[in-house]
Amino acid sequence: MTSPQAGRTDRSLRDAAWLAGGALPRLLEVLDCDGEQARVVGGAVRNALIDMPIHEIDVATTAVPEEVVRRVTAAGFKAVPTGIEHGTITVVIDKHPFEVTTLRQDVETYGRHAKVAFGRDWRADAERRDFTINALSVTRDGAVYDYVGGQADLAARRVRFIGDPHKRIAEDYLRILRFFRFHAAYGTSDHPDREGLAACIAGRDGLDQLSRERVRMEIMKLVVAPHAVPTLVSMTDAGLALRVLGGVSHLAAFENMAKVEVAIGQAADPVRRLGALAVVVAEDAERLWQKLRLFNAEHERLASMAEGWRRISSRLGEPATRALLYRLGPQQYTDHALLGWARSDESANDAGWRALASLPQRWSAPVFPLKAADFIKRGVAKGPALGAALAVAEAAWIKAGFPSDADALDKIADAIVIEKK
Repeated sequence: MTSPQAGRTDRSLRDAAWLAGGALPRLLEVLDCDGEQARVVGGAVRNALIDMPIHEIDVATTAVPEEVVRRVTAAGFKAVPTGIEHGTITVVIDKHPFEVTTLRQDVETYGRHAKVAFGRDWRADAERRDFTINALSVTRDGAVYDYVGGQADLAARRVRFIGDPHKRIAEDYLRILRFFRFHAAYGTSDHPDREGLAACIAGRDGLDQLSRERVRMEIMKLVVAPHAVPTLVSMTDAGLALRVLGGVSHLAAFENMAKVEVAIGQAADPVRRLGALAVVVAEDAERLWQKLRLFNAEHERLASMAEGWRRISSRLGEPATRALLYRLGPQQYTDHALLGWARSDESANDAGWRALASLPQRWSAPVFPLKAADFIKRGVAKGPALGAALAVAEAAWIKAGFPSDADALDKIADAIVIEKK
């Protein structure tokens, strides 16, 4: 068992508001007493030390799962056995969920289904994690513990496997993708850790064992990370991007997509960036749908991008682009515009493309104001003729520049009825 002071550093998060406020102190007070210990572990500690936003808070404890359930239930909290066979309980306090996991140590390792035993050794628990920067922990009084050199790697913005990278990867081949994803999020060097990269290449066959859903989740996070561009270059050079995506990576278009998003103040979008990286024709969208088991809505966006990015140009002019925005809607229009821009010969400073891509920010397409009743009262019978009249009228209304005044609308409707007679 780890001695109380082993791994303790001179860093402190004592004044961190997230550690001292809200529901977390109440949870730690229940778990960190009467012979048991509890600490915040992983991403929350990592991000707090480099002043990055904290999205979720995980807690580790020496208490076995049954004791965790007993304690939190007695305190009036809700215990959800989300992974109790692996030692994980989700504790809900005031609608805020915390994942609480009993300390573990590997007994046997065979891929993702490692056999584990519960323990009380904080060092052993840290050493079974993936990367040094993810193995930090902090007590409720703010003391930071580091058993594997995570703080030094965090200061250097270096993503490094704990122990032997080959062994860590063999325990779960998803760690290959996590290595690149974390480098894209936290690394500053254009080149990932050499030992880690070599181990990822050596273990590449293991990627075929992964579920497509898990691969999709990692890729979607990677493509929007701050340093996604150089990271994807490294993956491509290593032959891993082809292995994961099943096709060519268009790195120049991907880099341009990141630039044009910034140019119009558009947040990074994982589907749009995936399209820039890997979709040129419709077959690419189909392949990614199957390869990554994308959601249907994601596939539909990629398929639309594949068909539409060539048809949009900064020379279309405002009337034509307004008509396109009306037909596509803001999201698909932006997808087409940004991908067309990213694949064009123009820079991210091009005024024409900027005006075209930012149109949804300046103009909202109106609702077609003419209704079936407007044509019925003009003598158009219900049925196919009515539908045809509405379709022709809508096209005329778009061509006229989306007028809203009654006189202009009456003229459009009257002209359609006269033409049909």
